[in-house]
Parts: sequence; C-alpha cells; structure tokens
Amino acid sequence: MSVSWWDADDEDDDLFDEGDIRVRPNPKANRPRTKIRPAHDDAVIGRILGVDRGRYRVLIDEDLASEHEITAARARELRRTPIVTGDRAKIVGDTSGSEGTLGRIVGIEDRSSLLRRSADDTDNVERVIVANADQMLIVVAAADPPPRPRLVDRYLVAALDAGIRPLLVVTKTDLADPSEFLEHFEGIDELRVFRSAQDAWPVEEIGAALEGHSTVFVGHSGVGKSTLVNALVPDARRATGHVNQVTGRGRHTSSSTVSLRYRSATGSGWVIDTPGVRSFGLGHVDPDNILRAFPDLAEAAESCPRGCTHLPDAPDCALDEADVSPARLASLRGLLETFAGRDDY
Repeated sequence: MSVSWWDADDEDDDLFDEGDIRVRPNPKANRPRTKIRPAHDDAVIGRILGVDRGRYRVLIDEDLASEHEITAARARELRRTPIVTGDRAKIVGDTSGSEGTLGRIVGIEDRSSLLRRSADDTDNVERVIVANADQMLIVVAAADPPPRPRLVDRYLVAALDAGIRPLLVVTKTDLADPSEFLEHFEGIDELRVFRSAQDAWPVEEIGAALEGHSTVFVGHSGVGKSTLVNALVPDARRATGHVNQVTGRGRHTSSSTVSLRYRSATGSGWVIDTPGVRSFGLGHVDPDNILRAFPDLAEAAESCPRGCTHLPDAPDCALDEADVSPARLASLRGLLETFAGRDDY
C-alpha cells in the first residue's frame, strides 16, 4: 500500500490556485505564424520610377487624369525579392501621394524582360538593373573617351539575351570620325545607329525611336549619356561631368537608375537612365546566346561541325575560313574563351 504525504482534506487548496493568473502571450513562440498571406485584391498597380534608401517612387494611374506619384516601401515578405526601376508593383495602403504618406509594395507583376549584369564573367551572382524595358540605347563617344567595341559587344549580348532591341548612339562625332569604329558592327543589320555632335544632337530622330517604348540608356562614363538624357527630357536635370585628361576616364555622375517620361507632340515613352559603367559582366548569360549578338558570324558558324566550340583551337571551325571581320571574330572568341572556364559551360 502506497503512502502519500498529500492530505486530500487539505484546506489550503485555494492558496495555490493559479487559474486567475494572466500569462502574457509570446508572439514568437506561443502561436505559429501563418503562411497564408492576404490576397490584396484592393491593390493598385504602379510603375517603379526609382529607389532611394529603401523608399520607392511609384507612378499610380499611369496615363490617366488621376496620374500621380507616391512613396512606398516594400513589404516584409518581399525582402528577398529584387524590386527595380521599371517594375510593375502592387501597392496597398495610402496611395494618395499626400505629404507624409507611405504606400506598401506587396507584389510584383510578371516581367516582360529583365536586364542584368554581374561583377565579372565568372560570377554567377547577378545584379538586376531594370525590368520591362524593350529597348536598349547604347551610348558611346567617338573620342574623349575613345570607343570600346568589345564593351559594346557585351551590351549587345546582354540585350539580346534579355530579349531587348538594341540601338546605338555615337556622340562627339565633331571630335573624331566614328566610321572605323562602326565597321565593327556592319554585320548587324537590325542595329540602328544615330550620330551626334556637340551642337547637333539628333533629339527628334532619337525621340521618335523612343515613342511607345521603355528604353534603358547604358554607356561608359563620360560619353555624354546624361547630356543626351537632359536634351530629351529637359526637366530631368541629370548631373553631367567631364573626362579626366590624364586617365581618359569619365567620372560617374548618375548614381542611380531612374525612369523619366519622354514627351513630344506625337507621343511619349520612357527613358531609363543608368549609372555609367566601365565593365559589364556576363556571368548570368547562357553561353549559347553569345553567338546571337554576332549574327554575321552566326551565319558562317552554321557550316561548323556539330558541337563546335568556335574557339581558336576548335578543329574544322568554319569561322577560320569565313570572310568575316577579324576584330569581330576576336571579340567573339574572347567572350567564348572566358565562358569556357566556367563550371556550367
């Protein structure tokens, strides 16, 4: 027979009754957080115009009489989702745009295109530059700084890989004749080329090509990209700089990517100005898409044996005997050699 020290007739039961004690709930451990998110059926769609220190400029009711800008922040569930200029975002909260108000970005609409670059060709970590652009305007200078054909080749690879139509503007043609430089791209029939000089900017011609499109402007520092943007969008007030006479390099003046509305008597479009760069890594690009940026060489490569790498040591490569530009061939093979060292090539 077991013996207990507890007396069933103990009259002090009420002394130890803790039923009336209120326990503060622990939001981190007391109840698991649901994974069900609200549908946000009342969200409005806005265009991301730019970002500054975690605050997004968003255009609401685009092309309507009620069009206006607001400031918004991203929702916590999107903290790992890149939100970039050109995105079409779902906005909830206060979307009036009144001073001191803040909307909340709760989703991103499907993108039609995504322009990216990496630190270098062997780095698979990509940096998203702009979303939903359908054109890329590549700005180069005929001199001061001198044009870099291989950098332009990289822009073309990135544009075609993203499904974006490329355009080319050569500035400062009053300082040098760009004909020799442009010979490098003679085999690209679909590449439209504009020429400009100090006192002869083809604003109307370029503007006509921008109407109805979302065009991202890219270029080396110091080539006159920001000056061109200011000529197309007078109220843009993008900072301009100069080229260092010792190093021959331009100074970065545009520090952020921003969307600007281009307007004319016949239509409108979007100009997306990006900071000038001195390199453009293609680590994110599928190597099979590189040849697409060299259509003149791609035609000759159709005669290559199956599985040809088109590298200098590739046996029976048809490019070795083809009547193609030696400079273009060297540029293509330079890119292919870089990608040949990647693990996923």
